[in-house]
Amino acid sequence: FFLMIRRPPRSTLDRSSAASDVYKRQYQRRVHGDMYLRLFGRRFGTLAQGKIPSFATMNPYTICEANKGVGHNLLKGKWVSTKKSWNVIDPMNGETMATIPLTSVEELKGFAESLDACPKSGLHNPLKNTQRYVMYGKVCQRAAAMLNDENVANYFAKFIQRVVPKSDVQALGEIEVVKAFLESYSGDNVRYLAESKETPGDYDGQLGRSYRWPLGGVVVISCFNFPIEITMMQALGAVFMGNKVLVKADVKTTICVEQFVRMLHACGMPLTDMDFVHTNGPTFENIYRLANVRLTQFTGSSRIAEKLAGVTHGKIKLEDSGFDWKIIGPDIHNVKYVAWQCDQDAYALSGQKCSAQKFLLVHKNWAKTDLFKTMEQLAARRKIEDLTVGPVLTVNNSTFEKHRDSILKLPGAKVLFGGKLLKNHKIPACYGSFEPTAMYVPFKNFLDPAAFPILTSEIFGPFQVVTDYEDKDINDVLKTFEKIPLHLTAAVVSNDIAFKQRVLGNTVNGTTYTGWRGRTTGTPQFFWFGPSSDPRAAGIGTRESIKHVWSVHRGIMCDDMPIPENWEIPKSTQTQSQLRTTLIK
Repeated sequence: FFLMIRRPPRSTLDRSSAASDVYKRQYQRRVHGDMYLRLFGRRFGTLAQGKIPSFATMNPYTICEANKGVGHNLLKGKWVSTKKSWNVIDPMNGETMATIPLTSVEELKGFAESLDACPKSGLHNPLKNTQRYVMYGKVCQRAAAMLNDENVANYFAKFIQRVVPKSDVQALGEIEVVKAFLESYSGDNVRYLAESKETPGDYDGQLGRSYRWPLGGVVVISCFNFPIEITMMQALGAVFMGNKVLVKADVKTTICVEQFVRMLHACGMPLTDMDFVHTNGPTFENIYRLANVRLTQFTGSSRIAEKLAGVTHGKIKLEDSGFDWKIIGPDIHNVKYVAWQCDQDAYALSGQKCSAQKFLLVHKNWAKTDLFKTMEQLAARRKIEDLTVGPVLTVNNSTFEKHRDSILKLPGAKVLFGGKLLKNHKIPACYGSFEPTAMYVPFKNFLDPAAFPILTSEIFGPFQVVTDYEDKDINDVLKTFEKIPLHLTAAVVSNDIAFKQRVLGNTVNGTTYTGWRGRTTGTPQFFWFGPSSDPRAAGIGTRESIKHVWSVHRGIMCDDMPIPENWEIPKSTQTQSQLRTTLIK
């Protein structure tokens, strides 16, 4: 590794030499980084370090307490620092691995000015700067090609693992989805988002045109669990439609999002199209006082979503969390597969997916199978070393234990498996560290008004509530689904047509899977993902969702035929229909 350090000439290597100091710092940072890689980087996950991309300013394989990365804000096309900084801690050991700007309210004013500088008609629209649609098709093409490089894909996957620990498969899967998204919008597909419709008028020369129009200065506020996938797919959707976007990611994960923005610049995205800010939520809330934010797209908790809905005066699109359910029907098929999919849906990424299975209802026909036993065996395979289970970034152990104990007080409740804290780790106390857990509760408890809020309180971690039901309970099951306030994902695991039709026809979840392979997680990039039963609901990824979230309808009525030379001012009582007749003549 010494060959990678630029050594100054031998004559400059003395105590007073600035070049010597630089060399020494490089040497120390490299040694500490390589030591960290040997001790930790290969223990958690197996992604091998390759060549670090030329656009990168941090190395996820080596950042640590002795070799901290440094983040920057992007404002008006320039990467800038702030007066104060914020420590990003390693969720695996609690040590500081990077510092990022702690943007103050005063420093936020520059971002407000940048947003307000964008006109309501956007940076481009179907009648202005249309070459930018083509430009973004090329940016997507180059970015997809870059992610097809194994070194670049591993670079981002490892960065994701460092800030929100997840298995190699989950981390690389996130990059694969983003790559597929970029491939989808390569070439002409960005311009196709702005396709217009025409309707013939009442007479020659009259034509109604419908356009999708940008909003101007907009904001993306994203969550921690899919830092690149959710943040960048929404932000790119915004710029595709012609908006100027300010991106605010979760402070725990912003460092990897910053690197992706730098990659987009290397692929040709103009530096001034997207601003990027590191700051906390309470400070960022001031942006709505300082700027005229035309729209905010928020992904995260329902509590913050409702607060933002008020702050933005309703100019918001939401992808909030949900108490996502899966119902397994009366027809038994391939128990191993169904158990495996339940394990994936409930415990992949340590249950920290907004689509994670939190409520499992199993028909009593399955009692004669070993479904629960197989689920327990699969959960037991998960371990910290390969990050198939790991830190829970928004729920500490105290909250987990209190929730577990409150459920155990209900009649007939028990721990199916898990329910304990993880051992032999260095996960800091501010984060949760508990085993994949399933709590069994008899279905009658869901009909108790006092128990219902307890059972449907989401633990955003590896935790699910399991129950069973009979045919006679189906009406009460559907009433239970109706009472759940949020409706993101769901699954109906059955090939029984009548059963599926009844459940699907009486539920509203925005992204619902059905069939024996039904799941709640892992939506492919070509399919709508988002909640339903809420007029503020946002989608992500598809053409429909990008248009729905990031543009508005604009109608232009064309009426440009010449006025007849013998035309006269009509009588004051003449109707519009009569006037049209005179124009046609």
